[in-house]
Amino acid sequence: MLSSNVSKTSEKITDSRLTALLDKGTSFEGRLSFEGTVQIGGQFKGEIFSYDTLIISPGADVEAQIEAEIVVVCGKLKGNIFARRRVLMHAPAVFEGTVTSPSLKIDEGVVFEGASYVPKT
Repeated sequence: MLSSNVSKTSEKITDSRLTALLDKGTSFEGRLSFEGTVQIGGQFKGEIFSYDTLIISPGADVEAQIEAEIVVVCGKLKGNIFARRRVLMHAPAVFEGTVTSPSLKIDEGVVFEGASYVPKT
């Protein structure tokens, strides 16, 4: 289940568009490509590609190279994010890597170890 911070931020996103859910207890390794909104609450290692929204829930453990429209991080993520629109990080997120996005919001309580870049338009 999404935390209250994630619920507020992604309420409009997930109301009717949740395409897939990899919940706690799930482990997946490989390449994930999808349309719509996907929420990861378990373990994932690999590559993620989408023209839509990825939500990494509290308790998730993700090691991935990510390319998506919108990325919401509340769990543990190690890797690089390329987001075409925005990246939102809410506590208790722990991020290690690089973010490239025109918009990055990091809430108080998030651990961010890495770098962020804003592409030239």
